[in-house]
Amino acid sequence: MVLTLAFRNLVHDRVRLAVTLVGILFAIVLVAVQLGLYQGARKMIIAMIDNAQGEIWITSFGAKSFEEAGLLSGRERHAVLSVPGVKTVTPLTVAFTEWRKPAGGSALIVLVGTNPADGGLQPWNVVQGTPASLAEPNAVAVDKTYMDNLGVRQISDIAQVEQTRVKVAALTDGIRSFTMAPYVFTSLNRARAMLGLEPNQATFFLVKLDDPATTEAVRTEIKSRLANVDVLTQAEFRERSLDHWLFGTGAGVALIGGAILGVLVGTVIVAQTLYSSTKDHLREFATLRALGSSAGYIHRVILMQAALSAILGYVLGMSIAMIVVHFSEQTALPILMTPELAIGLFVLTFAMCAISAVSAIVKVTKLDPAMVFAR
Repeated sequence: MVLTLAFRNLVHDRVRLAVTLVGILFAIVLVAVQLGLYQGARKMIIAMIDNAQGEIWITSFGAKSFEEAGLLSGRERHAVLSVPGVKTVTPLTVAFTEWRKPAGGSALIVLVGTNPADGGLQPWNVVQGTPASLAEPNAVAVDKTYMDNLGVRQISDIAQVEQTRVKVAALTDGIRSFTMAPYVFTSLNRARAMLGLEPNQATFFLVKLDDPATTEAVRTEIKSRLANVDVLTQAEFRERSLDHWLFGTGAGVALIGGAILGVLVGTVIVAQTLYSSTKDHLREFATLRALGSSAGYIHRVILMQAALSAILGYVLGMSIAMIVVHFSEQTALPILMTPELAIGLFVLTFAMCAISAVSAIVKVTKLDPAMVFAR
């Protein structure tokens, strides 16, 4: 009877039901998009770090992120190689620079100099060509997402980086950049030449250990031998990059703030409609009380209304959200919907509707059964 009564109260006024569902739907879509963008941005920021093979990153002192770090002289590599427990030390160069399009115009890129054979960092999700293609003369690898931005259409297209002509030798799919400046991979020595660096200079030295369990001990030893550099574990560098791009720039705060706004607006709309519905049915609830129904029974009816609203609103909202997610997949800023986020949104929807039901329950709690006899 609780379910039946709650359902009939819910559908009695179709306009009010529509307003309730629109409020929930709005909240779900807004929260899903905002948190999905947050998850997508987070994945992009740490993608390079997560795909690099090494337990320790050596960077210039105060390096903010993978894209924003100063240069190391190269002497650091020899000092680290002599530390017990170190297996390999792989140099990487990373810098913002200019890409000149074949048909004219230019674009800002992040040039990543790496030798895939070294096992430190290589392009992943390669759909045309291979990582080994970077060893070819003037070869670069770019991501399909940014081909229009870079003015190229296919493998073997020619462009220019700074004063050097380059040829697209490999294409990846899904390596996106939070800065909107596409990542362009090339060989280490070629990147140094393009950027005008000395033969041993690098932006990072990626340290691979014989035993990852010794990471902290090896890091402590490296820090004792090197001055004016940062020696970071992979987890520390990941957190530093996230803090810089998401919170140092305010982007993460804006996305989370939008999600909170969606929850507040949805809660207010649902609370208002549930309160109005309860107020319109006060005489019916008073009749139930006069017939001996407990206050708890009526409270369960109201909570059941909220639960039904939550289920309907969640289904509709997630359907629209998944359509938005689908159309964002091939964009430069994809929305990421994970199972954990979907479950969290389901719980959030129920919590939002349950909180909204409180105002209606408070109204019924003050109900006098004698009002059923009043005219």
